[in-house]
Amino acid sequence: MLSAGDKFPDFSLLDQDAKKRSLGDLAGRGGLILYVYPKDDTPGCTVEAQDFRGQVEALAAKGYKVAGLSKDSAASHCLFIEKYELNFPLLSDEGGEFLVSIGSFGEKNMYGKMVTGILRSTFVIGRDGVLRRVYRNVRAAGHAAKVVRDLG
Repeated sequence: MLSAGDKFPDFSLLDQDAKKRSLGDLAGRGGLILYVYPKDDTPGCTVEAQDFRGQVEALAAKGYKVAGLSKDSAASHCLFIEKYELNFPLLSDEGGEFLVSIGSFGEKNMYGKMVTGILRSTFVIGRDGVLRRVYRNVRAAGHAAKVVRDLG
């Protein structure tokens, strides 16, 4: 499982426009906040996306860009972005292989029942590709503001 100090694996995933994106082109000269969420247009995921939308400028001021990641298709992401006027890209890992490799897919307790699915998590990746911080078992509401506070 990835933790702070580890090199974050590079990737090539489709964004909402079906364009292949990598860690380097998303982060540019700065760092990247990559947040992993279960499903487009569901209540908790919508709250989290809107929270990150509201924190994009504060994160940019600290040298970070934002991107979301789920198993949803590029077409689903496109609709989600349009509906909620999101101001950052959403990446698709429909097969889930990358999500598994970063420890964001597995067993979780959902309403008292064990299920397999996406584990809500956030990775703070520095400009050098090294993880600065990993958030696991994230609660959607208020999480983006916490990330901003933790960045100092």
